[in-house]
Amino acid sequence: MAKNKSIKSPDQIDPFATDRKSLSVVIETPKGSRNKFKWDPELGMFRLNGVLAEGMVFPYDFGFVPQTKAADGDPLDVLLLLDEPVFTGCVVEARIVGVIEAEQTETDGTTERNDRVLAVATASHVHSDIKEPKDLNSNMIDEVEDFFVAYNKARGKKFKLLGCKSMKTAMKLIKKSRVK
Repeated sequence: MAKNKSIKSPDQIDPFATDRKSLSVVIETPKGSRNKFKWDPELGMFRLNGVLAEGMVFPYDFGFVPQTKAADGDPLDVLLLLDEPVFTGCVVEARIVGVIEAEQTETDGTTERNDRVLAVATASHVHSDIKEPKDLNSNMIDEVEDFFVAYNKARGKKFKLLGCKSMKTAMKLIKKSRVK
């Protein structure tokens, strides 16, 4: 990770780690959590943003790429594969695998892109062989889609998977989303 002694919030973290090919991912919601957390830049801390229905949990660590702004106005989302869940606010160096391209229809009927970068923690042993989307378990993308369809339905929204694209496509999206 890039060293910066004056960092006070996730908004100040360089989105690219030391080798410029891996990401610095800030975890909002750990794998296995029913609680959805979200970084609140005005407060300078994480806030509880919702609670999932009984029996429903986040399937992977869920976070964001700092210093980015996605089409939905929030930092670019990341689904992070890691051997064990980490805590909210943890910064994890990760290797970019690809991107899940998706559309989300809001409660008012407007539709916007809400893509999720797929990444593997560089420290992961279990997922170390995953380099591109085709290396993922064949059911994983279907299960992620099912999770986000159910998650959004509970919030009065709709989620539609558009496709799973390469690391190069993910990198272009990250660079396009940079705000600093």
